Amino acid sequence: MNRKLSIVIPCHNEEQNIEHLIAEIDRTLADIDYPYDLILVDDGSRDKTIDVLKSASSRNTHVFYVELSRNFGKDQAMKAGIEIANGAAVITMDADLQHPPEKIKEMIKSWEEGYDIVYTYRAEANPHASRNQQRGSRVFYKAINAISDIQLESGIADFRLMDARVIAELRKIDEYEIFLRGIIKWVGFKQKGIPYTPAERHMGEASYSYKKLIKLAVTSVMAFSVRPLYIATGLGLFFSLSATLYIPYILISYLAGYAVSGWTSLLATVVFFGGIQLMVLGIIGMYLGKLFMQAKHRPNYIIRSTNLEQTK
Repeated sequence: MNRKLSIVIPCHNEEQNIEHLIAEIDRTLADIDYPYDLILVDDGSRDKTIDVLKSASSRNTHVFYVELSRNFGKDQAMKAGIEIANGAAVITMDADLQHPPEKIKEMIKSWEEGYDIVYTYRAEANPHASRNQQRGSRVFYKAINAISDIQLESGIADFRLMDARVIAELRKIDEYEIFLRGIIKWVGFKQKGIPYTPAERHMGEASYSYKKLIKLAVTSVMAFSVRPLYIATGLGLFFSLSATLYIPYILISYLAGYAVSGWTSLLATVVFFGGIQLMVLGIIGMYLGKLFMQAKHRPNYIIRSTNLEQTK
């Protein structure tokens, strides 16, 4: 019976954190009754992350590395590790040690109780983030829950445990710009959420910018809902009906001999409705663009090198 745990960790410019991360995980799991391996995925790092990973794997039998050919994004790097993992359960976490390794034992206990997915969410706002980052995070999750067809706890993290049955289903999913936090909710199974408090980042700075956060929000909404298209349709219908209210004014003004308002109001109206049309076309275009990229069937990631046999 397979009892091995596979811990998948995407890495991007994390050369200063890797050795400490491995040591902390080894220390935490030293007394558990499960064999385990650490699969660290280098997502096109510009520093010496891959060199540190190769060195660590040569000295530690628990450590394996996967080097992607370029930066494909965190979720694709994570999926690369998930698809190459062969444990009875797969745990994903970040490399910056903000996800406390000691929570792994609590995840394992819930898994032993019969849960297929054990995910984590922040109990409170990240105390190590700025107010703007905290505000941006709240807006991000509120927007997703309001517009998409899935519901995510505020502060839900990529720190989770998944049973091999869940992993088998995830391997079947081949989506362009995959949003794993949403996919994990979508697949169902028996799930349990446990709160955690993020630790301070060990070294370095987070690479997530507001631009990336906005892109992630748009991508996640469009991956799980066509509601933006309904909103665009509703806007078009509303303004079309509103425009008919202008017809009686034109007729009355014409019959009474009054001059219809001139170029200023006309130009403002044209610009306003032109903006609405461009917005609606933009929404439709983004959905069509995603279909276009998906139809190409390009691989979502390319593995340049690894010391772990691929199972996909």
